[in-house]
Amino acid sequence: MADRAPDGMRVVPEGLPDWTPVDRPRRITVVCTGNICRSPMGEVILRDLLADAGLGDEVVVDSAGTTRWELGNRMDPRARAEMKRRGYDGSAHIARDFDPRWFGGTDLVLTADVGHASVLRRWARTPEDAAKVQLMRAFDPAAVAAGTLEVDDPWYGDEDDFVRCFTEVEASCRGVAAWVVDQLRSERLGD
Repeated sequence: MADRAPDGMRVVPEGLPDWTPVDRPRRITVVCTGNICRSPMGEVILRDLLADAGLGDEVVVDSAGTTRWELGNRMDPRARAEMKRRGYDGSAHIARDFDPRWFGGTDLVLTADVGHASVLRRWARTPEDAAKVQLMRAFDPAAVAAGTLEVDDPWYGDEDDFVRCFTEVEASCRGVAAWVVDQLRSERLGD
């Protein structure tokens, strides 16, 4: 299901702790600046991949922005068009901003770039919460090998930028989904 690193191993970001058992569905929040391009793409793609893996009831995926700039707006029409072209539906998305109180009930926070990661780690109230914040491309073996761990904001660009953005986000989400499957399998086996 997931892309593999050259040595056949999945990529796991440094410092990311294994999940410990909880009595609730897992929660993953995908974050970008305004929550209208990169993060809603990640939300929809990751949710679909986890549903396809039979984990739709065990993992809740949502998204948010680090700013209130786009609060209440729909997904950028160019992002929505690329999602539709690739077989995903982003039509229901409404932008919202990340609330630091969410850290307690969130297991993983995926960011589009280092700026988002920096902001969210400052908002984290504990080192454990800060460790939940990871670059989404850190789960993509090709991105790790190339040293390109950020998803550039397509908002200022053209259609090609949204195609590139989708491709990067989808590859990242495949790696995240594989990691989640491994974590939940380990939990069930008591590893």
